[in-house]
Amino acid sequence: MDHIKEIIKNIKSGQVAPIYFLMGDEPYYIDKIAEYIEENVLTEDEKSFNQMILYGRDVTIQDIASNAKRFPLMAEKQVIIVKEAQDLARTIDQLEEYANQFQPTTVLVMCYKYKSLDKRKKIYKALDKNGVLFESKKLKDYQVESWIRKLIESQNYTIDVKASAMLVEFLGNDLSKIANEINKLIIMLPKGSAITADIVEKNIGISKDFNNFELIKAIVDRNQLVAYKIVDYFSQNPKNNPVVLTMGIIYSYFSKLLLYHGLKDKSPSNVMKQLRINQYAVKDYEIGFKNYPMKKVSKIIEHLKIIDLKSKGVGAVNLPLSDLLKEMLIKVFN
Repeated sequence: MDHIKEIIKNIKSGQVAPIYFLMGDEPYYIDKIAEYIEENVLTEDEKSFNQMILYGRDVTIQDIASNAKRFPLMAEKQVIIVKEAQDLARTIDQLEEYANQFQPTTVLVMCYKYKSLDKRKKIYKALDKNGVLFESKKLKDYQVESWIRKLIESQNYTIDVKASAMLVEFLGNDLSKIANEINKLIIMLPKGSAITADIVEKNIGISKDFNNFELIKAIVDRNQLVAYKIVDYFSQNPKNNPVVLTMGIIYSYFSKLLLYHGLKDKSPSNVMKQLRINQYAVKDYEIGFKNYPMKKVSKIIEHLKIIDLKSKGVGAVNLPLSDLLKEMLIKVFN
């Protein structure tokens, strides 16, 4: 994100703001900025007396302001980092007074996770005027693979399409979890290595052959043998392959394929924009367009809705997972 790069760049150049209010639904970026400030604003010698970590559940806004107004000891600045500041949500408006009368030799970092301030409030305007306000937003599912690729490339590694898709399917859009798993892989590999599906399978425990990514590929290609093998594997391992997740992924694919049919401009760039998919998924829709006519796609979507209801117990009592998934494939392929 450009805003993050700008924040880090300014800190590196010595332009350190008196207040950093880090908020939003994605904790990964909040943690990264706070960690950078914690590690780089003060020297190791200065940290002993001038760096303080507080937790929102243990302090009040008055406690924070009181500590922030102190002068640093044998250093130009002091750093106060308030983690889990969202625990102060009920009284956060009280921080406005300090934001308007801040101590210039203090760097106050508020890690306000999973919440955001109301832009209409005075506290927001005061922080925006006198400090750095950063909102960390969750990535959309279709953006995560690209994020993984950039993260890995920034550390001089590469990852293949299948491996990144496996990580997204297994870990969703939780960037902290993804980053942790990637770090585990990188520690084991020489610089410049490629992270492959085999490496992910071996070290993270995700099957490279039996997963939703491969199931979609088999459906797109109308490869019934492979699709039924994957569904059979899912039926034998229901805890790791919840039917609701599988049905949701397949429903999403055919819903977007229906949109693809309706596009006049089927250029890759427009398909990516309209369907909100990454460049590697475009081919699946080009092939699906040839293998599944528009009327067929509409019927499949109707059947998927019915099967989804059955998976939730509507119209079917204790129907085995295997029966639901096989019924789904029958409706798709027939």
